[in-house]
Amino acid sequence: MASPGKNWSIHWRNTTSRLLLAYGVFFVIWGTVLLGFIYWETRHYLENRTDTQLRQQVGYLRGLDEEHMLVALNDYVVLEETNYNAWGLFDAHGKWLYGDILQMPPGVKPDSLTLRLPTEQVVSGPFAPKTSKLSVIAARLGNGEVLVLAHTTRIAAQVSSITWHALGWGLSFTLVPGLIGGLILNRAPRRRIRQIESATRVIMQGDLRRRLPVSNRGDELDRLAAIVNDMLDQIERLMGEVKGVCDNIAHDLRTPLTRLRSQLYRVEQQMKEDDPHTALVEQCVSDIDEVLARFRALLRISELEDRRRREGFIAVDLGQTLQHVHELYAPLAEDQSLRFVLEADPDLLAQADPDLLFEAIGNLVSNAIKFTPQGGSVLLSAKRAEPGMAHIEVADSGPGIPEAQRHAVWQRFYRGEGGLDTAAGHGLGLSIVAAIAKLHDFDLRIEGGQGGTRMVMACRLL
Repeated sequence: MASPGKNWSIHWRNTTSRLLLAYGVFFVIWGTVLLGFIYWETRHYLENRTDTQLRQQVGYLRGLDEEHMLVALNDYVVLEETNYNAWGLFDAHGKWLYGDILQMPPGVKPDSLTLRLPTEQVVSGPFAPKTSKLSVIAARLGNGEVLVLAHTTRIAAQVSSITWHALGWGLSFTLVPGLIGGLILNRAPRRRIRQIESATRVIMQGDLRRRLPVSNRGDELDRLAAIVNDMLDQIERLMGEVKGVCDNIAHDLRTPLTRLRSQLYRVEQQMKEDDPHTALVEQCVSDIDEVLARFRALLRISELEDRRRREGFIAVDLGQTLQHVHELYAPLAEDQSLRFVLEADPDLLAQADPDLLFEAIGNLVSNAIKFTPQGGSVLLSAKRAEPGMAHIEVADSGPGIPEAQRHAVWQRFYRGEGGLDTAAGHGLGLSIVAAIAKLHDFDLRIEGGQGGTRMVMACRLL
């Protein structure tokens, strides 16, 4: 069973999830840029309005005498609730006279543009505003004194807070439902991908009659599945034609070869014992028998590749099947002076064709006996492996199969190198075993090396 982490990794690798993630990232970036632009425009407007108010206040205060100006400044500071205002009056030399701005802020010049200065450079103390910057303007009065006004608005700070809160809540209210909706919408494509994957596995196992599922939506997956199904139709047709030609050749040649063998056999029987051509005719009959055996094996493999034989599968006791194989081949092993051992766990039931399974195991045992030197041993066993699986093993003490040849020995007409070519055969025995294992969906592999070979057939239990 796949781990949750692996499932999530697979889930986020599909196209729908990637598009969902891409659109989510795009929305976050675009929403941030949009709200940032709104915030910048609003703040710029408020700052310009603050500068205008400061210029208007300076213009008004310039027209008052000093006594009324001081009263107006104090009243303005006290009565202001929304904004923070500070002021300072300095003589012509910059010496402080009145107000809560105790020193001339750096860079401020009379009758110049409004500056944005850090709060700590303008005012200090417990009543200083908790804002980062103040708008500061200075004006020279008629008597040469310099009036400095500082102003901040809480509206700008509130707008900033509202903007970022709106961004956070907007992303939450959009992304969370979007993610949930994306996950829900993603379930249907994922389900269809699993259906296609399941059908593909069956096709890979040799059932070319299976087709990929196609829905009535007509989307990209349906178009791709339709193309693959058309391709499978052509492959099935071509393979059927090739298989039919090969089967017909093997079947058609078998009849004249059988007739030829019969004629040669009659000639051999009519020949005198001292006739010098007797050995030649006998060799011809033997060669024809070998060719006929190959044709029979080819037709047998063709028959096994028809998966309709699976309809006759029943529950088979692997231990009993191995017992029958052991009883059949025990005399042959005894003739070769081999130690032939059977080991089988009880109650190993698998869905199989009993005759085909007997044939496959018998071929493996026959090969093991054939290639094991006298005095060696052959082990036939059926053991319970991981849950729901059993391993049928045929192990011998022969010369072994080199790792480079292990894949090729399952091919038709393959004759091994070294010790594998010392015995007679037509190179189709293991091909029949592979065809039977494929029909049963059994896993077949070769283990071991020099000094022995172990054929392992993994079977799924009932």
